[in-house]
Amino acid sequence: MPKQHIIVSLPKQKLSCYAEDALIESYDISSGKNGIGEQMDSGCTPRGLHQICEVIGCDAEENTVFVGRVATGEVYNKALRQKYPDRDWILTRILRLKGLEPGFNQGGQVDSYDRYIYIHGTPNETKLCEPASKGCIRMGNQDIIRLANWVDVGTTVFIEG
Repeated sequence: MPKQHIIVSLPKQKLSCYAEDALIESYDISSGKNGIGEQMDSGCTPRGLHQICEVIGCDAEENTVFVGRVATGEVYNKALRQKYPDRDWILTRILRLKGLEPGFNQGGQVDSYDRYIYIHGTPNETKLCEPASKGCIRMGNQDIIRLANWVDVGTTVFIEG
């Protein structure tokens, strides 16, 4: 494995950061409520080898709301949640993933990049440690800030099912 890498365990709902072979940090996550899978529009979290191809929002304040990878100018709060109860809240930072395995998580109807699969922040009241997202990997806001400060574009992410 590369010097700096991430392993996401979907069964354990954990994201672990490694430098060389040493565990640096481990975080609770929430993956796709529809389970594990690579198919476009499935709502599933894809498996396999990925890399971080974009780090978005590094200067944004905690709870900044993103839509289409662009900060909306909103800062998440309970009143905003009540106003938009069905919004898929993407907050604080976005680490966009690109699949590295042609035919499995890259290209055609299984392309993680084209599926907009991210690691991103979520409201603090969102329950982690159980599948509940639309396919992305959700993390607590303080955790995604630490992770975004640690990674580089090109950091590999292995998602194991």
